[in-house]
Amino acid sequence: MFKKILIANRGEIACRVIKTAKKMGILTVAVYSDADKDARHVELADEAVHIGGSASRDSYLQADRIIAACKACGAEAVHPGYGFLSENEAFARKVEEEGIVFIGPKHYSIAAMGDKIASKKLANEAKVNTIPGWNDAIESAERAVQIAQDIGYPVMIKASAGGGGKGLRVAFNDKEAFEGFTSCRNEARNSFGDDRVFIEKFVEEPRHIEIQVLGDAHGHVIYLNERECSIQRRHQKVIEEAPSPFISDATRKAMGEQAVALAKAVKYQSAGTVEFVVGKDQSFYFLEMNTRLQVEHPVTEAITGLDLVELMIRVAAGEKLPLAQKDVKREGWAIECRINAEDPFRNFLPSTGRLVRFQPPKETMFSADTEHLYGVRVDTGVYDGGEIPMFYDSMIAKLIVHGRDRAHAIALMREALNGFVIRGISSNIPFQAALLAHPKFVSGDFNTGFIAEHYGKGFHAEDVPHDDPDFLVALAAFVHRRYRARASGISGQLDGHGVKVGEQFVVVVLDARGQHVHKSVSVTDFHGQTGSSAVTVGSNSYKIDSRAQLGNIRVDGLVNGRTFTAQVERGAGKNPLALRVSHNGTQIEAMVLSPLGAQLLSLMPYKAPPDLSKFLMSPMPGLLVEVSVQPGQQVQAGEKLAVIEAMKMENVLFATQDGVVGHIAAARGESLAVDQIIMEFA
Repeated sequence: MFKKILIANRGEIACRVIKTAKKMGILTVAVYSDADKDARHVELADEAVHIGGSASRDSYLQADRIIAACKACGAEAVHPGYGFLSENEAFARKVEEEGIVFIGPKHYSIAAMGDKIASKKLANEAKVNTIPGWNDAIESAERAVQIAQDIGYPVMIKASAGGGGKGLRVAFNDKEAFEGFTSCRNEARNSFGDDRVFIEKFVEEPRHIEIQVLGDAHGHVIYLNERECSIQRRHQKVIEEAPSPFISDATRKAMGEQAVALAKAVKYQSAGTVEFVVGKDQSFYFLEMNTRLQVEHPVTEAITGLDLVELMIRVAAGEKLPLAQKDVKREGWAIECRINAEDPFRNFLPSTGRLVRFQPPKETMFSADTEHLYGVRVDTGVYDGGEIPMFYDSMIAKLIVHGRDRAHAIALMREALNGFVIRGISSNIPFQAALLAHPKFVSGDFNTGFIAEHYGKGFHAEDVPHDDPDFLVALAAFVHRRYRARASGISGQLDGHGVKVGEQFVVVVLDARGQHVHKSVSVTDFHGQTGSSAVTVGSNSYKIDSRAQLGNIRVDGLVNGRTFTAQVERGAGKNPLALRVSHNGTQIEAMVLSPLGAQLLSLMPYKAPPDLSKFLMSPMPGLLVEVSVQPGQQVQAGEKLAVIEAMKMENVLFATQDGVVGHIAAARGESLAVDQIIMEFA
């Protein structure tokens, strides 16, 4: 077994590998860029080596520097994680040539499977079902349109070296095929240094189901069941689960056996994933093979009780697989939510900056530990007060739950999301909560078009209906009364002028248009207990019992005998006097006032927000890579104005109406803050 390994990655996956290595008694070496000098993976490792600038092309993609770091610190093996160089055949080969062990498949397996065109041909030879398409690199956008017409729309345009949703577009007509080819080629060149693009038929109403495989150097290959990854937004997975609520045991076995056949055909050694697209009749077709550990590997670990990182390390060290196919378990149900730094209410634009608060829910399962199952696990590479840099992907954490069955896992995940506190940047937690509550998701009736179908016009606060909205009002009143009770106990108050707690309140809820909704509420103590109140909102009554400390964002306790977790904070919204209450993805801003205070508030005039329609403002922090117009230019609605790059993705800004460009306030190459003015219209 190795004495020391280097992890050629960052973020949560680097932390994940370090934890297993520590469990196995192996020393670890982290590598880091300028932006990551204070990162969590640097802190967790036994040693750390600086490898370059903040941009990944100046650091985590510098193969020679990583190999030099291995030699300098005496690491016998390198674990590449996922992304960056994990599926780079040249890197794997060079590592092997330098006498260092690559904790992953051999370079020839990566070469065969990492190229989507070659892998499809190889899959055909291994008698694995494949999708119709054009399997050779396409030389021009015009040729791409011709091929797309021959195959028949819709088609999927993919970069041969792509992954993680980059270099991938779906086209439904000639215009989309032309533009999609150009975008894919550019993204692929920038992200992977390989601009080859191919086209295949897009299977409508498809499900994305993948099979986890594991092979050793002795010719043994097994499959560890499947993962359902159909809940995707822009081809990026959002929620993954294991097993799939859709496929039958017969389909699972057939897919597993084909995945093993493909792995054996390329002499696969290590953990890998064979991805399939599955039709509604359970017909399935090979998509690609990911020759690395997947982001969503924890759900497989939960249902099988196996540590996949440990098995990768053992296989790389030459050990035989410790189990056969018949020993693979499938117990309970696991779900993973990717918690990303993006604003779901602003079309999921990236959100970077300081994590002012980062308080994950209480963990009962832990990465690298399969002794504790059935509970909650958080895999992350960040910490309270840390920074989310703009140079890498948007993942903050992975929230994993393991339940007795699917309904139990969904309930566990909803409660865990309620208790996940992230402040300073926006996160997609409200969106995840909405997905988990959607009847189609709960019933298992969905495909890869689910998010586009149900949230095609973006995600809005009203897309998260609460099953009991008065509970949020009651909770606001409950917390407010506790603040009043504390204030009434402060010494030194003037006789006759002390704080009166009161029992009758009006909760004024502020809606998106600035309108006020008034609800009369009474709050009285019950059982004579501190932290327990009976709250009446209209005809609804709530007995709330919570020992949460005032000032803590996370509030948990009992309501009418049932457990709850919610988030309540003062002065967090637009109104400094309001309480912000969040539960099950729904958020309200509420002022809890005396009846007289509410009456006076109703007399206050409404102040309309300023008209900003004549400005183009940056919707996110990022790099301005292109300004497509000039002062005085006439533009039409839908015309491209500028391109901003953030978190490895290009974001094109279009004109929302016809107009004339006036002053351009930002220059190409400038780093923009959110809401910074780029140009003004005349």
